[in-house]
Amino acid sequence: MNEPAPPWTIWLRQPTTYSLAALFAAMVYLYGFNGNTEYVDTQGRSAIHWMTTRWAGEVDTDMSLGWMIPLVSLYALWLRRVAIRQAETRPDWRGIFLAGLAMILYWIGVQGQQTRMTLLSLIALLWSVPFAFWGWGVARQLIFPVSYLVFCIPLSFLDAMTFPLRLFASAASTEILNGLGIATVRTGTAIHSAVAGGFSFEIADPCSGLRSVLAMTALTAAYAHFTMKSPIRQRLLFLSAFPLAVAGNIVRLVMIGLVALAFGQERALGFYHDYSGYVFFFAATAMMVGAAALINRDWKSACSTLRSRLRAPRPS
Repeated sequence: MNEPAPPWTIWLRQPTTYSLAALFAAMVYLYGFNGNTEYVDTQGRSAIHWMTTRWAGEVDTDMSLGWMIPLVSLYALWLRRVAIRQAETRPDWRGIFLAGLAMILYWIGVQGQQTRMTLLSLIALLWSVPFAFWGWGVARQLIFPVSYLVFCIPLSFLDAMTFPLRLFASAASTEILNGLGIATVRTGTAIHSAVAGGFSFEIADPCSGLRSVLAMTALTAAYAHFTMKSPIRQRLLFLSAFPLAVAGNIVRLVMIGLVALAFGQERALGFYHDYSGYVFFFAATAMMVGAAALINRDWKSACSTLRSRLRAPRPS
C-alpha cells in the first residue's frame, strides 16, 4: 500500500505555488536589481539598495528607524497567523486589478526617476497579490502589516516642514522659558537669554523635530495598533503623534536652556545636547502612553460612576 505523500510535497504540486514563485522572482528582479533610475552611477539600479543606503545614514540620517519597520510588520503578521489560516480563501479579480495599478505605478516611478513611487508600488503589490490569490478574508488581515511598511520609504520631501517646525519650536520654547521666570528673547530660530551669564543657541535643521515626528509617527502607529481597543481609538492616538513629537522636542529644547543656566552653555550644547535625544524620547513616549490611557478609558462608565457618587446621599 502506498504511503500518503507529505503535505509539503502536495503544496509543491499546486499551480498556485508555481505562480507565486514566478511572481516572487519577478519582484526580486524588478525591485532588487532594478527600479531606481536616480543617480544610477553612484547608487545603482536597485530600489532596495537605494532605500537601505538611506536607512544606514549614507544619504539621509533621518531614516535609521527604517531597519525596525519590517520587524514590526513581521510581528504583526505573526500575531495574525491563526486568523489568516482560518480566513475564507477565494480568488478575487479586484486583487488582479490592484496589482495592475501597482505595476503602472512602478512604471511611472521608473520613468519619472521617482524611486519612492517605485517602492510604494512594491508595498501595493505585497497586499494586492495575496488579495488576488486568496481574497478579501486574507487581504483584510494584511492591511496593517503591509501598510506599516510605508514608514520604510524615505520621505525627504517632508524637509519643507523643517523651517516652520524650527520657528514654532523656538517660539514655544521661548514662551515656556519666560513663563519659568527666565528672561528670554527669540531672534528668528535663535534663543537668547542674559540671565545668570546668559546663553544663546540656534535651533538648526537637525533640531527642528522633523526626525522626531517621523519616529514618533511610526512608534505611535504600532503602539496604537497593538494596544488600543477599537479602530476609532487607534486613529485618535495615531493623529496625536505629530503634536506629541513637537511637544517632546520643545521639552528637549527647554531642558537645553535650563542646563545652560545651571552648568554653562558649553556643557549644554556639548555633552547634554548630544544625548538630549533620550530626553525627547522619554517625554514623547510618556505623553503617548498617557494619551493612550485617556483615549482607551471607558468614559461612559466613568461618567456613570461619577454621577452615582454625586447623587449618593451624604452621611450626616
